[in-house]
Amino acid sequence: MGKQAVPGSQPKFVKYPLAGSETSPQRAFYHHPSRHSAGQPIVAGWAYHWIAQVSFAHDSWTAPRKIRRLKPADNINQVAVEQIKELLREYPDDALVPIFVFDAGYEPGQLALAWGSLRAAALTRLRSGRCFYTDPTELASTGRPPRHGHKFACADHTTWLEPDQEYASEDSQYGHVHVRAWHHLHAIPRNHPKRGTRGPRPLMRGTLILVEVAQLPKHTRVPKQLWLWWHAPQQPLLSQVWRAYVARFTLEHTFRFVKQFLNWTLPRVRHPEQADRWTWLVALAYTQLRLARPLVADHRLPWEKPLTEGKLTPYRVRRAFPSLLRHLPRLANVPKPCGRSPGRPKGRLSGHAPRYPAVKKAA
Repeated sequence: MGKQAVPGSQPKFVKYPLAGSETSPQRAFYHHPSRHSAGQPIVAGWAYHWIAQVSFAHDSWTAPRKIRRLKPADNINQVAVEQIKELLREYPDDALVPIFVFDAGYEPGQLALAWGSLRAAALTRLRSGRCFYTDPTELASTGRPPRHGHKFACADHTTWLEPDQEYASEDSQYGHVHVRAWHHLHAIPRNHPKRGTRGPRPLMRGTLILVEVAQLPKHTRVPKQLWLWWHAPQQPLLSQVWRAYVARFTLEHTFRFVKQFLNWTLPRVRHPEQADRWTWLVALAYTQLRLARPLVADHRLPWEKPLTEGKLTPYRVRRAFPSLLRHLPRLANVPKPCGRSPGRPKGRLSGHAPRYPAVKKAA
């Protein structure tokens, strides 16, 4: 989508709420910012994991590439890496290394452990209270050799080391941008495949990145420090890394559009297979709108601002899409009547639908 120096993709999982649908199987409880259940900000439903291609261009368009429904027992980090591996099979070997941007809901250690030798970069947001360690510089005279060196606490600036890379620039939206990076750091793994055994825990090394800006585009609040984790076969280019994470917010516009205008979560289907088919139909409709973007003219309302060619939003393209129908051939035949269905045999009862409790996973 658009012109970009490095292809970027945003994996993210989004909820399909099904409050009160006890007859729907494979439901689980997920966090929801506005809906509550028993006083908690959770809702029962299905979760879908999306991978969409985003652009460095300042617009509200994305290109959905992979969509998969999460089962209650699935690990979101494993599902994300499996989808990325499927996506990279169609990716040419001589192309630029793609950047996959993850929000704070993913664990960078588990991602790096499943990443393997993928020719791609993972950029994950971290909470500000994380701690990392360098490799030990001194060996112990007795006992087990140390595995961790200097402690790097993100919340304590007195523990910070001299950065290995540094970048500063001026941006029209964010003002002064200062980016620093520290290479070859690792975290203490808490959850790994050999947990509970006496075997050594794997250490996944990467680059810790700190992004600081002077202001936000809409000046709504004071900007905070942004901590990112980089795991890739090559060192990060700081001038592109911070812009790659800023571009991930475009996917939020896509979710809002498919929910409010394409009615993604409106149907109250019973079976998850029905929701899967409807999800792919919604993604196909969004793709048609994206392809029709350069083919339609702006049909704005009197109180709306005019948009130049190539700057139409999904909402404007959806409004102008009917003007293309007269240029398209007939896509379907006239439906033929097939008579009335015989219905349920007389005297036979359907019975009550089976109930399925929602699965609540431990933290």
